[in-house]
Amino acid sequence: MYNLICMENLPAGISPEIHKRNFRNVQLDAVGVSIANVASPFLPVFLTRLGATNFQVGLLSSMPGITGLVLAIVVGRFLQTRRNIVPWYSLARLLVISCYALTGLATFFLPHEYAIIATLVIWALATLPQTALSVAFSVVMNAVAGPDGRYALLSRRWTIFGATSVIATFIVTRLIDIIEFPRNYEFLFLTLSLGGLFSFAFSSRIQIPPQSAPVLAPAKSAADSLRNYLALLRGQPAFISFASKRFVYLSAIALSAPILPLFLVREVGATDSEIGTIAMAMTLVTLVAYVVWPRASRKRGGRFVLLATTLGMALYPASIAAFPTIGWIIAFSAIAGFFQGGIDLVFFDELMKTVPPEYGATFVALAQSLQFLSLIIAPLAGTWLADSIGLGGALWVSTGLRLAGVVLFLLPERKSGIETKNSAV
Repeated sequence: MYNLICMENLPAGISPEIHKRNFRNVQLDAVGVSIANVASPFLPVFLTRLGATNFQVGLLSSMPGITGLVLAIVVGRFLQTRRNIVPWYSLARLLVISCYALTGLATFFLPHEYAIIATLVIWALATLPQTALSVAFSVVMNAVAGPDGRYALLSRRWTIFGATSVIATFIVTRLIDIIEFPRNYEFLFLTLSLGGLFSFAFSSRIQIPPQSAPVLAPAKSAADSLRNYLALLRGQPAFISFASKRFVYLSAIALSAPILPLFLVREVGATDSEIGTIAMAMTLVTLVAYVVWPRASRKRGGRFVLLATTLGMALYPASIAAFPTIGWIIAFSAIAGFFQGGIDLVFFDELMKTVPPEYGATFVALAQSLQFLSLIIAPLAGTWLADSIGLGGALWVSTGLRLAGVVLFLLPERKSGIETKNSAV
């Protein structure tokens, strides 16, 4: 199966044997990451059950954006000059996942009111490696896959990711209601964080060709550096077009990120096991999506996948607000998982099509800066809306913004401009 998927067009500078090992290490890395990430949807639920306010839950979603907005371009510039980006990718992943273990330990030793603050501090510190990881992931995966292998590599990676997540989530949802709170969350975070060690063991073995940093023109001041950035961007209108449209749609998703767990706990009255079942249903159908959407892309093209998936995912929050019962929410989450799987694949592929290879880390960092901006504004806007018009009303607003993003994607795509030239970055 590997040969059928991956050997037709190898990435430049990588032998078939190294490519095969890279492909395997990427998939095994996914196993460790998926084990750890089972804890992710339980983190805002955990804070809610500790007594956190809407603002504090929103802050959990916003903090990565604050750090990322400030540091993403700096991190991108740093990574752009590294000949080997893999160690930075694997170390950043390990540091982020280790924060789940620290959260479990903080809960064990501190009273509830202090555990909330400690958890927010821990995840505030995690935002620095999260920023590096967000840039390094795209660069490393693109180097491993090559321009023709992104759907194949990531659909396989995320299928393994999803399958492992379903199994782990099934076990977690059977245990979390048995153990007394907050011991259940302490056990959950500490155990699942071991996936970080498994991830590090294999991600650190990925081999990609050393990247040659572009020759940089001297910049005498921050103003000079900014002008050079803008000149570099003006030469890539396709990147500007897609990244800005992606920003609108991701902002709509980020707006609902803190609202959904609050809605499930406070409006629906969902138990921890039911919340886990919702996540598991979405993940199971996402596995099917990772098979279907690459085939649809080959037959109908990436634009069809982009429009179909963003439109389908736009209706998800409104469906939950309209039918706030567990049975319906599980069904809607399963349907949303089908479209989310396509968005995962097409957003990465379409973005990397617009990124000039010699400036990979720089342009990925710029795209991530926009995403981080949405992570700052949108979750806090979502919690403000929840206080103003209710949790259900905020979900309807998220749907409206997602549909606005779909309209933007319907507009004609801009073509790439002149080739990039040496510039100070």
